[in-house]
Amino acid sequence: MRKSLLARWVALPAAAALALLTACSSGGSSASSTASAAAAGSCTNTIQKPSAKKVTVWAWYPAFDKVVDQFNSTHDDVQICWTNAGQGNDEYTKFSTAIEAKSGAPDVIMLEAEVLSSFTIRNALVDLSSYGAADVAKDYTAGAWKDVSSGSHVYAIPVDGGPMGMLYRADIFAKYNVPVPTTWDEFATAAQKLRDAGYKGYITNFPTNGRAFNQALFSQVGSTPFTYDSTKPTDVGIKANDDNAKKVLSYWKGLLDKKLVAADDAFTTDYNTKLVDGTYAVYLAAAWGPGYLKGLSGSDASAQWKAAPIPQWDASSPVQINWGGSTFAVTSQAKDKAAAAEVAKGVFNTEAAWKIGIEQGALFPLWKPILDSDYFKNLAYPFFGGQQINKDVFLTAAAGYKGFTFSPFQNYAFDQQTQQLYDMAQGKQDASTALDNLQNSLVQYAKQQGFKVSN
Repeated sequence: MRKSLLARWVALPAAAALALLTACSSGGSSASSTASAAAAGSCTNTIQKPSAKKVTVWAWYPAFDKVVDQFNSTHDDVQICWTNAGQGNDEYTKFSTAIEAKSGAPDVIMLEAEVLSSFTIRNALVDLSSYGAADVAKDYTAGAWKDVSSGSHVYAIPVDGGPMGMLYRADIFAKYNVPVPTTWDEFATAAQKLRDAGYKGYITNFPTNGRAFNQALFSQVGSTPFTYDSTKPTDVGIKANDDNAKKVLSYWKGLLDKKLVAADDAFTTDYNTKLVDGTYAVYLAAAWGPGYLKGLSGSDASAQWKAAPIPQWDASSPVQINWGGSTFAVTSQAKDKAAAAEVAKGVFNTEAAWKIGIEQGALFPLWKPILDSDYFKNLAYPFFGGQQINKDVFLTAAAGYKGFTFSPFQNYAFDQQTQQLYDMAQGKQDASTALDNLQNSLVQYAKQQGFKVSN
C-alpha cells in the first residue's frame, strides 16, 4: 500500500518547483554524475584516510567541499565520500528512482524538512532515535527538532533554517517619508503611502508560486493545514481552508486588488531583477535571503538595505515563522547505519564547519553552539551597512519558531496551492473560494491515494 501511494506521488510534475525553496537550492551547482555512480562511491572530494569506513553523501550546499574536507581531516574512523547529485527535485528524483530500484541511494542525503514525510512513508529513511539522536537533540531549538521528528521518531538531523524577517530598502522608505512597518496593518498603510507619494514600484511581491513562503504567512496566525504521524502513515488530517488562512489570504488579495503588491512568480529572472532594481521596497525573506539577495547581479547602486523583524498581526503577541530549512537523513540503503548516523550528526557540529557554512555558504545555522555564539550574534553584514542582522532580527525569529507539520504528499499540496492562488490573483475567485477549492482538491487526492482523511 505504501509503495503504490508514493510511487504515484513521485511521478507528479509538482515536484519541479522544489529546487528554489531554500538558499541552498538557490546557491548550488548542478551535478553531472549519476545517482548510481555517486552511491557506488565516486567521490567529488579526496578521501584523506583511505583505511577508514566510507560514507556516501549527497548534498548541494554551497562551499560543502570545504566542509567535507574539514570533517575528513578530523576523523580517523570514518570518511565522507561526497557527490552533488543535483539540487532539490533533481536530487529527489534520483533518490526516488533508487528507492524503487532498491539500490543506488547514498548512505546520507540532504533533504529539505518539508519533504521528509514524503520519504518516511516509503520506509526510505532510518529512524535515528536508535543511533544517538537523543544525544544531540539539546543542540537544536525545539522548532528545528520538531521539523525532523514524529513522536519519538527522529528521521533527520537539522542543518540550516529559514526564520523569517523583512529586508527593506531604507532609502526608498526615507525618500518618500514613510515609516517602516512593524505590523501588517502598518504594512498595508505603508504600501498606500508609498504609492500616494509617487513611488512607482510595489511595497513587495506576493508570489502565487511561493509554496512554503505562502504557507509560512498563513501559519503566523495559527493555520495548521496538516496533521500527520509517521506511526500511522495512511492517516492524515487536512484543514487548508481554516479561518486563519482565509484571514491572511484575504489581506493579500486586498493588496493585490489595489495593485499595491505584485504577483510575480518567484525565482525567475524577472523576479530577481525586480528584487534589486527598486521595483520592490520590501523582500519578505528567510534568513538565507540576505545571501540570495547579495548574490544577484544588477543591484541598484543607490540601494540601502536594512533588516527588520517580520511584521506581526498582534504586536503585543509576536509569532515567528520559518521558510525552508534542510537536514541530513540516513537512508534505509545505508550499508553501515551507525557510521552514516555519525556523519549525519557530525558533519555540521563544529565551529570550523559552521564558519565555512556561514561565511562562504550564507547558511543560517540550527546548531545551537554556533547559533547562540557571540561570533554569530555580533556578525556584521557589509551588504546591510554593517548591521548585525542576526542579533536584530533572525535569532529572535529562530528562537520563536515552534515547528510545522507537512503532509506526506507536500509537493502535490504546494502545486494545488499555487494553482488556486494564481487563479485568485488573476481575479477568477476570492481568497475564501481559493482555499475552499484547495481543501477539496487535497481531500479528494488523499482519499484517491488510499489515505484515511480527517478534517
